[in-house]
Amino acid sequence: MVTFRNNNGRRNNFRRSERNFKSNIDRPKFNSNFSNNENFQRKIPGRNNHNAPKLIEKYNNLAREALSSGDKILSENYFQHADHFTRIMNEQDVLKKTKLVEINNLDKNNSSEKDKKSDLIVDNKENNLK
Repeated sequence: MVTFRNNNGRRNNFRRSERNFKSNIDRPKFNSNFSNNENFQRKIPGRNNHNAPKLIEKYNNLAREALSSGDKILSENYFQHADHFTRIMNEQDVLKKTKLVEINNLDKNNSSEKDKKSDLIVDNKENNLK
């Protein structure tokens, strides 16, 4: 017969009362804050979409392969996936273009304001010289 020696220390280490977990009392059971859209928005936008061209190519190849094997339904499914990522890539391109246009407009506005300020400085210096 095997005797268990000194298990009391192990048991105490296993069942510590000072855990770092939250008890059920501390957190609400149901989070019913539907007034804002934070629950429904993706936390990391673009997480899987950063390689959209690769995914488009992948799904197009899978669709062609399924079509050549005679499975029209599976090929249509893959073509729909490729179409989805094509739309995402187009959306990303539009966002990039609008950001570039906004940056260019800000740069133009800032440069025109600098020109106006420099003109005022030159005018003030000329007036002081007279």
